[in-house]
Amino acid sequence: MTIGEKIAKLRATRGISQEQFAEKIHVSRQSVSKWEMDQALPQIDKILLICKLFDISTDALLTEKSISDAAELKERKENKYFGTDGFRGEANRDLTSIQAFKVGRFLGWYFGSKHVRNKGENTRPRIIIGKDTRRSSYTLEYSIAAGITASGADAYMLHVTTTPSVSYATRTDSFDCGIMITASHNPFYDNGIKIINRYGEKLDDKATALIEAYLDGNMNALGISETDLPLATKEQIGCIVDYVAGRNRYVAYLISLAGHSYKKLRIGLDCANGASWMIARSVFNALGAQTVVIGDTPDGLNVNENCGSTHIEHLCKLVREQHLDLGFAFDGDCDRCIAVDENGNVVDGDKIMYILAKRLKARGMLNKDTLVATVMSNSGLVSSLEKAGIKLEQTAVGDRFVYERMQAGDYSLGGEQSGHIIMKKYATTGDGLLTAIMMTEEVCDTKTSLSKLCEEVTLYPQFTKNIRVSDKEKAMQIPELLKEKEAIEKELCGKGRVLLRKSGTEPCIRIMIECEDSAKCQEYANRIAQKIQEGGLTLD
Repeated sequence: MTIGEKIAKLRATRGISQEQFAEKIHVSRQSVSKWEMDQALPQIDKILLICKLFDISTDALLTEKSISDAAELKERKENKYFGTDGFRGEANRDLTSIQAFKVGRFLGWYFGSKHVRNKGENTRPRIIIGKDTRRSSYTLEYSIAAGITASGADAYMLHVTTTPSVSYATRTDSFDCGIMITASHNPFYDNGIKIINRYGEKLDDKATALIEAYLDGNMNALGISETDLPLATKEQIGCIVDYVAGRNRYVAYLISLAGHSYKKLRIGLDCANGASWMIARSVFNALGAQTVVIGDTPDGLNVNENCGSTHIEHLCKLVREQHLDLGFAFDGDCDRCIAVDENGNVVDGDKIMYILAKRLKARGMLNKDTLVATVMSNSGLVSSLEKAGIKLEQTAVGDRFVYERMQAGDYSLGGEQSGHIIMKKYATTGDGLLTAIMMTEEVCDTKTSLSKLCEEVTLYPQFTKNIRVSDKEKAMQIPELLKEKEAIEKELCGKGRVLLRKSGTEPCIRIMIECEDSAKCQEYANRIAQKIQEGGLTLD
């Protein structure tokens, strides 16, 4: 391993962002990026700081031997409230307005303290907030804004908008951080809080751990001797600012990325009754497309209900019946996109990644000719990429882990089978609308259909089943479940795989079976599901 690769691995495994790492060793973020890309080497004083920070010897960093994950790296601590995609749970049960207020209180105080430390003056932090269409989003929005302003920061309100738009506005308009109130693809009664740093990325683990400490009343972890954070008074109390202009600039940015008019295209859009219900139509209409839109009547209770990327069958039917050229389905906060070709066939995240990887490679924009995906990606994607001369790096499930690997290796494209696609040149998070535009651009550039673009990808039969459980940890350790998994793996004889994992966003165990026979996939998944149900931990 090179020194740069080791630094990237150490940082990613500890859950430290490039920004946070740069602050700790007193260099610029650009310097860290150059080290990790092997474009420069750290000076000897910085090497000593790095070794001290990660508790390793200089020999371990400077010699050619690899760093062992088990021996020399600490595993990422599992949080109590924040999962792989923020603080998420059932509104007013797992996630309350009181907790939301405290999150706002912490962020206002935290970034106010950083201003004093870094700028030497009491400048007022600016925090931007967006939300999806869930009824509970309004309660959480007002609670967070109240907490932010009570701590002396200003809250800028984007109102109903997408997660990618919050990320875009945070990094381009120099906000201290961004907040998106959403539970993404979950049902309406769930909600969540995603926190984004000033670079448009997910907040680092250190700051997240401090939020959790505050939520649990552990003031010592914050270095505070009082029983609560200080409240702003008089003119120090923050302001709430309407900032719909930020959403409009994001729409203009998306439109600017298209190089073609879509006048000859008839495009179906399923907005999942979620955050994209206004924006998606506006973007594609502005680009000249004839749009047919479903999932665009949110009432606060119908987000993701029989619509959107998790219920793609409705868009498939629409495309077939209306004889459309292609279609795109989004989830509740529009950080996912699943496509449908002109025949009504599903084009999932694996196929989308293949098409976009080939597109970037042909233009010399696929860094190191490598795509980053998760272990959920179909084995057929790997072989298809190999034929196209493209390498694949795989990570744990979660767009956060995909982005970290992209940052560590300076890769330009990554994503998930579920439709989270990250194109680092254009965004720092998965963006459903950006993905849809780039797929449409490829259709226009190649002057062919989406089905033709997918012909080179051969995916193996795969079946996924979700089982809601009361305790994910215990469910994963059910003895009969583990025995059944082992038995199925023996039956597969290496011609398939069984993947069991805890959901990072829902109280679920996710079962994925991949083998040569689609009927067998479903049979094996049902066998495993039965063992979980017999374990007595299922919720439904």
